[in-house]
Amino acid sequence: MVSLIALAAPLLALWLWYPLLRLHSRAFWWCLVLTSLCGVAPALLILVMRREMMDFFWVSHLQLVSGGLFAAIGMGLVWALLRDTLALVLRLVRGPGGARAVLAPRKTAVVMALLTLLCAYGLVQGIKVPTVKEHEIALPRLPAELNGLRIAILADIHATPVNDAAYVAALVERTNAARPDMVVLPGDLVDGDAPRQKGNIAPLAALKAPLGVWSAPGNHEYYSGYDAWARVFQDLNLNYLANEARVLEVRGRKLAISGVGDPAYGRLSQQNTDPQVPEGVPPDIQAVARQAQAGGAEFHILLGHQPKMARSYAPHGIDLQIAGHTHGGHIRGMDQWLVAPANDGFVRGLYEVGPMRLFISSGAGLWPGFAVRLGVPSSIDVLVLRRTTS
Repeated sequence: MVSLIALAAPLLALWLWYPLLRLHSRAFWWCLVLTSLCGVAPALLILVMRREMMDFFWVSHLQLVSGGLFAAIGMGLVWALLRDTLALVLRLVRGPGGARAVLAPRKTAVVMALLTLLCAYGLVQGIKVPTVKEHEIALPRLPAELNGLRIAILADIHATPVNDAAYVAALVERTNAARPDMVVLPGDLVDGDAPRQKGNIAPLAALKAPLGVWSAPGNHEYYSGYDAWARVFQDLNLNYLANEARVLEVRGRKLAISGVGDPAYGRLSQQNTDPQVPEGVPPDIQAVARQAQAGGAEFHILLGHQPKMARSYAPHGIDLQIAGHTHGGHIRGMDQWLVAPANDGFVRGLYEVGPMRLFISSGAGLWPGFAVRLGVPSSIDVLVLRRTTS
């Protein structure tokens, strides 16, 4: 999607700024060129990162800035749609001159300045270390002995030189302070190559929970060199589950915790040992279900990064899927109009999917390419499992 918008950036910029053309032609050309460059920048930076044309430290910080400007342009296009719709209505009602006030160049300039400031504020919100949020969730098939079980979720950390080891250490401190029984990391822990970026997530080794720390792949692990990162996760004792289920004895009952491969499987990455051969595994929910059933699981928790897969996972005996990927939708409005439709209607919080419950975390980190958050804060989520009485 970023690449498609980049290709259309000059036309979109022309649409946004055309009211300046007749009255302020020089300003129009400056705005057109700068907006086009800002629209193209996110895609160019992804290309630079994948081809290792610049140190990832600088790429990630440039992504942060370009992502904020990209968000402002996106909001500006919403303004342009409203502006031109209103102008059309006024022309029809008042005649040819009726839209003059709406199309005044100053209005578009002022609106874009305000939107840029708003997105700068959204960046500040996006890079803050999140607080802990507790959610009590009712689960119809939860054994009574597991009532009150506490599961901490660190989703979508996307550790980079922007949200580096200090940021991750703060996440660990706050998570441990919440005293969870189990910690889960449902994908997108990292960005960048493992040899040079593994220090960013090293503090995760300090996570503590009686029932262990469990992780599963997300799409960004596939983009960043799956096999190398899988070895790092195992070295950090994160119990990396890719199409694998483990059955734990908990309070006398058998609890399955599993992780599934991500649908991003099959994409090629420059970080792979052989860039022409995809690494990792495709999602195999049947294998996961068989392992859980063979272990006699009485309740099954699945770490499945992308929520759009929930309807295909639900019929396989999964009681609770924990997902991330959406970052909660980032911005109010965009969450329901853009992010939810792209994820089969799911965006954040708790959903009923047949007999299964799906919980989507808003994420504990940030992808520098789009870190703006407005009305959708990041969070360290702690689920408190409750058995339904009905």
